[in-house]
Amino acid sequence: MKFLVTGATSGLGRNAAQWLLQAGYQVCATGRNKLAGEQLRQIGAQFIALDLVTASDEDYLNLLQGCDVVWHCAALSSPWGDYQDFYQANVVVTSRLAQLAGQLGIKRFVHVSTPSLYFDFHSHQNISENQLAKRFANHYASTKYLAEQMIQQNVHSFPDTVFIILRPRGIFGPHDRVLISRVLALIARTKGNLPLPGAGEAVIDLTFVLNVVQALFLASTNEQLLSGEIFNITNQQPMQLKTMLNMLLKDRLHIDYRIRSFPYPVLFALACCSELVAKVTGKEPTLTRYSVGALYFDMTLNPEKANQRLGYQPIYSLEEGINLTAEWLSQNGKTV
Repeated sequence: MKFLVTGATSGLGRNAAQWLLQAGYQVCATGRNKLAGEQLRQIGAQFIALDLVTASDEDYLNLLQGCDVVWHCAALSSPWGDYQDFYQANVVVTSRLAQLAGQLGIKRFVHVSTPSLYFDFHSHQNISENQLAKRFANHYASTKYLAEQMIQQNVHSFPDTVFIILRPRGIFGPHDRVLISRVLALIARTKGNLPLPGAGEAVIDLTFVLNVVQALFLASTNEQLLSGEIFNITNQQPMQLKTMLNMLLKDRLHIDYRIRSFPYPVLFALACCSELVAKVTGKEPTLTRYSVGALYFDMTLNPEKANQRLGYQPIYSLEEGINLTAEWLSQNGKTV
């Protein structure tokens, strides 16, 4: 079986490509980081350096040639930026790739979406897959929703291809450039202080990256799934943010840091000002309304559909995932 993995040079895609290669599968991997791509090539991947936004149909067909399954992990994931950039990267790329996969009769197309579609600046527990925010919090969420709509259109157009959508929450682990890396950068910048709204007491779901890879594989091999199905993916161990950070940063990495509690309204106001400045300077703001809200409000997802329909159960506990993440960070010099 041959897999195409997009976004394979960082984060989830990097872990997914490595896992498949170690399991003995053929992998065509694509991404923009040529150094990471060369490392994948050295362990057996067919790597094609490509920017999917500017790639031609011929480039896409070259990626898809001979593949049985597509894992579409690539996306523009950021709490801030220009709408057209998000639209091109998240909507147009997904639409083109899914349509060509359908035309070629590729058996499975697994699209990685986001629980950001649920976020509405309020606390929610046990969110099911059929819930959506009445108004999306940022361009990332709105364009990922449009990308899902594109996938659903292809469900009806290409019945020979099974399209599955996963919404993994709070991915962390090796090669992460979003969650833990930003926390570490903030601690370094503030000389050991970590400002968190509400002292980090929000209860959230997180997911170790290799559990997401397991979900991707199940979505590719479970013959009972219906095209167009959507699944929440988490570690199924909701935890206060501050507890998780202490387990990783203090207990495993022995980083001396202090959580500084700030009132949510104060940080939200600062985020508004930061975003206004960013519109003038063109530089990503230090704080955004979304990032402040995501750290303050509870958000946990209902796992029942993933358990029952997908057959998903986390292989790695949260503690095991934290241990493996700490080990990778230490070995690769990624700590403060």
